Amino acid sequence: MQNPIWTKLDEEARLSVQTEPLLASYVYACILNHGSLGSALSFILANKLSDEVMPAIAVRELFEAAYKESPEMILNAISDMQAVYDRDAATNSYLPILLFLKGYQSIQVHRLAHFLWNKGRKTLALFMQSRNSEVFGVDIHPACKMGKGIMFDHATGIVIGETTVIEDDVSIMQSVTLGGTGNETGDRHPKIRSGVLISTGAKVLGNIEVGVGAKVGAGSVVLEDVEPHTTVVGVPAHRVGKPCSDNPARTMNQSVYDT
Repeated sequence: MQNPIWTKLDEEARLSVQTEPLLASYVYACILNHGSLGSALSFILANKLSDEVMPAIAVRELFEAAYKESPEMILNAISDMQAVYDRDAATNSYLPILLFLKGYQSIQVHRLAHFLWNKGRKTLALFMQSRNSEVFGVDIHPACKMGKGIMFDHATGIVIGETTVIEDDVSIMQSVTLGGTGNETGDRHPKIRSGVLISTGAKVLGNIEVGVGAKVGAGSVVLEDVEPHTTVVGVPAHRVGKPCSDNPARTMNQSVYDT
């Protein structure tokens, strides 16, 4: 049975060909020539990531082999796409998410890099991390563990360290850092629990926990644990109240005065 989002993508692609003929060949190459989301996604990402060292056909084979061995990667890609559709006020269709939104695309590249890392192909995983950073402006260590329903809004300048854990249904804005506090080794990066919203330019540093349903205000520097369903803001960040929703990641309300 075909996934409903893929059916919708096919419908939107056919309408796009009619309304914008200049993009017809591109839409056919990326969407209409494929029979599944995995096929389209591997084609799109391979052509964006390829360079003089790694041709597109080799990158695409990596994606397709990963999708075959780990089909949950496609399920996660579907959840990520639905997250963008539901949360991004500037998005009212699925097609632009797959074709153009680098936040969504960079997450899918990371999922391949993480797959390769766990298979012991660490040099290749680091190559994918490097290309992800060069192409999309998003730098995620391949060892970072990431759930589903993740949204990177705008995405430019996001940096995520090696031992970071990001659970399901998290939204992260541009220029966010989930990093360490120095050159320490071991488990040294943040743990971001489900439903969290991390606003523009925030820095969350060290092996600390941002609890379920918490909100981090724009420009904040978080150095200590954040309790569940708490809003923090400032340098260093301090509690200012509670989000107006149990799941700030879904409402995308960055205001810290909604408490």
